[in-house]
Amino acid sequence: MIDKIIEVERIEDVINVFGSFDQNLRILENELGVKVLDRENALHVCGEAEDVLLAEKAIGGLLTLAAKGETISDQNVRYVLRLVQQGREDKIQELVGDVICITANGKPIKPKTLGQKLYCDAIASNTITVGEGPAGTGKSYLAVAAAVAAFRAEEVNRIILTRPAVEAGERLGFLPGDLQSKVDPYLRPLYDALFDMLGVETYQKYLERGNIEVAPLAYMRGRTLDDSFIILDEAQNTSGEQMKMFLTRLGFGSKMVITGDVSQIDLPEEKTSGLKVAMKVLEGIDDVAICTLTGADVVRHRLVQRIIESYEEYEKKNPAGSSSGKSKPPQKFRRKFEK
Repeated sequence: MIDKIIEVERIEDVINVFGSFDQNLRILENELGVKVLDRENALHVCGEAEDVLLAEKAIGGLLTLAAKGETISDQNVRYVLRLVQQGREDKIQELVGDVICITANGKPIKPKTLGQKLYCDAIASNTITVGEGPAGTGKSYLAVAAAVAAFRAEEVNRIILTRPAVEAGERLGFLPGDLQSKVDPYLRPLYDALFDMLGVETYQKYLERGNIEVAPLAYMRGRTLDDSFIILDEAQNTSGEQMKMFLTRLGFGSKMVITGDVSQIDLPEEKTSGLKVAMKVLEGIDDVAICTLTGADVVRHRLVQRIIESYEEYEKKNPAGSSSGKSKPPQKFRRKFEK
């Protein structure tokens, strides 16, 4: 057992790192098996030498983030701990990212992981960006934030958000209302992100003026989209033909962001995902970036990250089956079906 002393310059940073009722501190102590005490403007870390070294690096990284104005959450603590345990503590400095957008409530939107930072940097410096990764990695939300920022800066005149209306368990015809009412549930996540960034009243104003358009992918056919920021969400559910159609809508002065998760494809088995094809076709083309986010970039509840990791482990052990439920029945049952 050793006792390591970490000098502290600002008590406000320590309070930020410790979190409400020391909840962040409890996470650090439980994960590393150490004890952290605050005494006379210094932190005392007690435990086994190796664990204390990791704790020192993690606390140092968190104090650096706090000193840069970051509000430390449990997600920050767990992510910094993961970097330290992987020997990548030098990357913690890179988590201090620029603000992409300010929401209607005054909340700054920033990338929270290294993967998200690479993704946001790619959107800023490329005309077309493909963001592929699991649920909860901020693919759509950060893309909408970048779109709103570009619109506010008058870099584009319109924001166009679209998704393929693919049936996943229920048919469009079963839903009540007219066509717009039927497709609204598919577009709800995009509406929610826009409401968050702009506020409902401002969103409605821009919608009526034609500065914002939210529509199913089928509505994009035959159009050329100039001076627009265009986001295609849930792109894993496009066919190859739909993806090609969408990509060729790009006009002058426009940006495109394509987001999707190839592990959640709702297409029939005989159809190939347009996102999978596009990631191969677009690779190596100038001014096109392909970013792959992972479970480490999940910023939702920590259980979401564990669920994703568990599914990945299951699918590696059971390659014949998958989480989508599209595995083939055993040979003896297939014979019955074929008869």
